[in-house]
Amino acid sequence: MAKKLGEIMIQSGWIDEEKLNKALKFQQQQGCLIGEALIKLHYASEEQVAQALGKQLGIPYASKENQILNPEKGQGLEKVIPEKFARDHAVIPIFIEDGVLAAAVTDPTNIMMLDNIKLVSGMEVHLYISTKAQILKVIDSFYQSQTSLIDKVIDGGADSSKGGDSSEADVITADGKLDLDKVIIGDSKGAQSIKLVNAIMKQAISERTSDIHLEKFDEKVSLRLRIDGVLYERSAPPNELVDAMISRVKILSKLDISERRLPQDGSFSIKYQNRVIEIRVSVCPTVFGEKLVMRILDRGSVELNVSLIGFEARQKEDFLKAAAAPNGLIFLTGPTGSGKTTTLNAVLNTIKSPELNIMTLEDPVEIKMEGISQVQIKPQIGLTFASGLRSFLRQDPDVILVGEVRDNETAEACLKAAMTGHLVLSTLHTNSALEAVPRLLDMGIERYLLASTLLCLAAQRLVRQLCPDCKTPYRPPAGELDQFLTECMINPLPDPSKLSFYKPKGCPKCNNMGYKGRKAIYEVYFNTEEMKRIIYKDADVQALAASAAKSGAWNLRASGWRKVMAGVTSVEDMLSVTVTER
Repeated sequence: MAKKLGEIMIQSGWIDEEKLNKALKFQQQQGCLIGEALIKLHYASEEQVAQALGKQLGIPYASKENQILNPEKGQGLEKVIPEKFARDHAVIPIFIEDGVLAAAVTDPTNIMMLDNIKLVSGMEVHLYISTKAQILKVIDSFYQSQTSLIDKVIDGGADSSKGGDSSEADVITADGKLDLDKVIIGDSKGAQSIKLVNAIMKQAISERTSDIHLEKFDEKVSLRLRIDGVLYERSAPPNELVDAMISRVKILSKLDISERRLPQDGSFSIKYQNRVIEIRVSVCPTVFGEKLVMRILDRGSVELNVSLIGFEARQKEDFLKAAAAPNGLIFLTGPTGSGKTTTLNAVLNTIKSPELNIMTLEDPVEIKMEGISQVQIKPQIGLTFASGLRSFLRQDPDVILVGEVRDNETAEACLKAAMTGHLVLSTLHTNSALEAVPRLLDMGIERYLLASTLLCLAAQRLVRQLCPDCKTPYRPPAGELDQFLTECMINPLPDPSKLSFYKPKGCPKCNNMGYKGRKAIYEVYFNTEEMKRIIYKDADVQALAASAAKSGAWNLRASGWRKVMAGVTSVEDMLSVTVTER
């Protein structure tokens, strides 16, 4: 007799008896399957339930991690199972062997769907089990790649009918920018690699990509685009062209094409659809060859408006109140890639005026702004954050932005600048805003000086925005509702019977991802008199958090729940980027 799903989950160590009993009660109340109950109560992940169901039914589990959920190319799978059928039924073809189609589904017990797959494919079917999220993600990369710009170039059909000249001079403008709107004609290996580099950048920009990853492995080439913080695979170029493509990017970035043993960093600009886009390049040697990462800095896609980047009304008021002060310290914390630079530049864009001399020290300068003096640090020649900041003080600044405080020398320089009549904004790498206090004290800053000069501490994360055209409302289940009421820090609490949250669905407007763009969530703590006394006394983080909450401020998780309530993001995405306060 087959074991029950709950028993398998317990034996695997994913849940305990108590959670199973709660899930069974929830199942009876909601009339759902036990697996759904465990997922909705956040007792288990979709992957764990799928693996347990696979064990129960004797069906293999497929995922990107175990490399099974990776459709074979060249077998015509996209014609055997059309894209619309795959999306409608959450099924992905994996390979064909001896006339049998291997396919991954979310519910292997659905006999009617199995019959439909047989009917559409005309083959016998061998089933694998996977999660809906993983299957849809693979569908995105597999089917979209079939008609991408990159594929057209690989097949030799990109722009071949438009005419032009194959020389590099034809695509480089007078001011040294690569013009992606120009065409290269030619069948040589060099021309093909140039076409591919251009096609990859065009497709990346059209898909709102932040980073392009190109690398070789033992038996394959990988091309991935980071969209809204998540990497998606796209059709890879031929192995024999990768080295030529990397050399092409090195030439554009003015790097040494003969050096393949050491990492190299560079940059170049491109002109595309009447706008100039900066490309930051990093080349790193790996055991299989060089890996190329290109970061796309599209100034036209950056919103430098503090009312639109994600601040709640109270948070914006507190941050701008600190930014309006004549002197003091403002610190914004968060991991790499969380949007700190965009936030600080949006604040500077708000307060800048002809009456203020604003100067920035950055590594590198990502967003170029009118009316602000921006300097890129160059440690190799002695221009560091600390040395640059000392020279800034002789430039009569009113406001100074320091890209990042990395050491005690920079921290002390920021403090001295703040104490001598300047407003200083900077960033730190800490898990929360209030943890910046002990971090600065560890750098050697005196408690009484920090208490008197600190104006505001903030932290931020980025959540993916639900596609407004296809997001689906639902009533939050009991477990999710309890978590919301416990963590939202809203007083008075909202009426649970009137709450609706939203989840992703997927449509053509969002490339069937369910999400489109990202928005920041914040915690903002204006330094009150009580918080100053706590910093001066012992700088206890929990006491600071309690004092901030008493004054009406809230943490990142509570800010995230407000975005969920507003239908901006999903519960799952918000929980993935925030942590519960200890």
